[in-house]
Amino acid sequence: MAEETPQAGGPGPFETRTIRELVGLMSRHDLAELELQDGERSIKLKRNVPVLAAVPMAAPVAAPVYAPAPVAAPAGAAAPAGEAKPAKTLLEIKSPTPGTFYAQDKPGSPPYVQVGAKVSPTTVVCQVEAMKIFNEIPAEVTGTIVEICVENKQPVEYGQVLFRVDPSA
Repeated sequence: MAEETPQAGGPGPFETRTIRELVGLMSRHDLAELELQDGERSIKLKRNVPVLAAVPMAAPVAAPVYAPAPVAAPAGAAAPAGEAKPAKTLLEIKSPTPGTFYAQDKPGSPPYVQVGAKVSPTTVVCQVEAMKIFNEIPAEVTGTIVEICVENKQPVEYGQVLFRVDPSA
């Protein structure tokens, strides 16, 4: 591409230097497309930007829960046959937006929460970054974190379960 000479005043929109600057701006600001027109001349710049929503993701697989082996009851105490221990009802903290999950504020800093951490509705449990904007995600529930369903820096979708919380603990 031949470099054009600037016309009256400054560099024109079709000079190599200007195009390079525009490409740099597109990259820094995550722009996928830019089109300029000057009279009858026009230029259209496009970048191949991966679309997060178009990436198929496997659903997270919950780790199997192993129950301890039953202990034999003493000979004199017979357990009622019809009573079964009800399963715990866990609350889920879901992603409010698609983006990238971050378990900690900065690399090297401790994670916001770990399994066993007590949370309240205002406790920040993670960040989800979408389009260079970092959103702190509050727990919005009270209880104890029993499962972290996403790994640090993993892409997440809207409504994807990030944590499971036991409200009774």
